[in-house]
Amino acid sequence: MAKVRGAIKVDIERCKGCEVCIPSCQFKVISLSNQVNGKGYHYAYMEKPEECTGCTNCAIVCPDGVITVYRVKLEDT
Repeated sequence: MAKVRGAIKVDIERCKGCEVCIPSCQFKVISLSNQVNGKGYHYAYMEKPEECTGCTNCAIVCPDGVITVYRVKLEDT
C-alpha cells in the first residue's frame, strides 16, 4: 500500500494569522512564523513538513482560503 505525503502552501501576504488552521491539524504540522508579512501579521507555515498527510483540514477551516494542500503518493520500496 502506498503512503501519502502532503504539503501545504500558504499565501503569506493574505494570511492574517488567525490561528484557526493550527488546532485543525491533528499532526501539529502548522505554526505561526516569527516573521510578519507586508500587513504586519504573523503568518502560518509548515513547522513539521515531514508529518503532513495532506488531509486538507487546514484548508477547509481557513476563513480566507489562503491554504492550498498538495498530496503525493509515495511508492513502497
